Amino acid sequence: MKRHLPPSRVAPGHPDYPVLAELAEDILARANGAAQLANKFAMLLRDCIDDVIMTPKTGRRGYDELEKTEKTYIGTRVEIELRALLRLPKGRLDTVIRGHDVDIKHTMGSNWMIPTEAVDAPCLLVAADETRARCYLGLVVARADHLTHGQNKDAKRSLNADSFADILWLVCAAPYPRNFWATVPGDAVERIFSAPTGNARVVTLFQEVQRRPIDRSVVEAVARQRDFMRRIRADKGRGARDILAARGIVLLSGQYDAALMAALRLPQIDRSAFMSFRPGSPTDRAVIAQAGWTLGADHTPEQSSIDRKLL
Repeated sequence: MKRHLPPSRVAPGHPDYPVLAELAEDILARANGAAQLANKFAMLLRDCIDDVIMTPKTGRRGYDELEKTEKTYIGTRVEIELRALLRLPKGRLDTVIRGHDVDIKHTMGSNWMIPTEAVDAPCLLVAADETRARCYLGLVVARADHLTHGQNKDAKRSLNADSFADILWLVCAAPYPRNFWATVPGDAVERIFSAPTGNARVVTLFQEVQRRPIDRSVVEAVARQRDFMRRIRADKGRGARDILAARGIVLLSGQYDAALMAALRLPQIDRSAFMSFRPGSPTDRAVIAQAGWTLGADHTPEQSSIDRKLL
């Protein structure tokens, strides 16, 4: 998306203010307010994009690695999930809000392609900026004079530069989570997914990525097993938690270990997330021991032999 967007001029007196304000009011009510909309919308985009990238299955780590048809499918997926999130029906265009037929347009670039059937109709504009991890949701009436003269082979046209000021923003440049795997070095990703079993992959994940929150969805993708949470728990010395502890690493849960994380001066994380941590000072090791953990020394060749039997 454009880095510098003009201030919206959609206000009382603007010719499209009545309809856009009505649509915005309905959308915000359905989402339980602006804050909830921004949060749920951001997570929706992240999930839609990541589910197409499919890092655990394909090894790809970013949007730029997708095929053209996959990029197109993201827009379809966003449309479907946005309707579901806001409990909106399908309509003559993409949906109906307060009796108005509304087209939903998605872009991963800096503009939207408006089809001929959406000219003079309200459009719900969706944009995801993967480079800056920012997301956008806005409303515009796609007037003919808002559109460029040039068109693509499907007779679709974009908003002209001046008409970006005619967008009523519901979410503008809000942060959304970066693709987790794009933030992990490529050689580390290779080591994680080349491990032979679900248990081994989970252990490698938390050894390679420490002091960072890791959502359970990432653990599920790495484990590739139905009972993936079993890989997290202690399991008579064979679980990921046991093996990591033997390597001198604690595997902490946002749900159960918040007090210990605070004592270790680690950032608080979501209840559904996990974080691994190798204590580097006697003080931290003492805090961990007091919490009931028994840690081994750093990883050694001898420990590798033990690990192979457990994994």
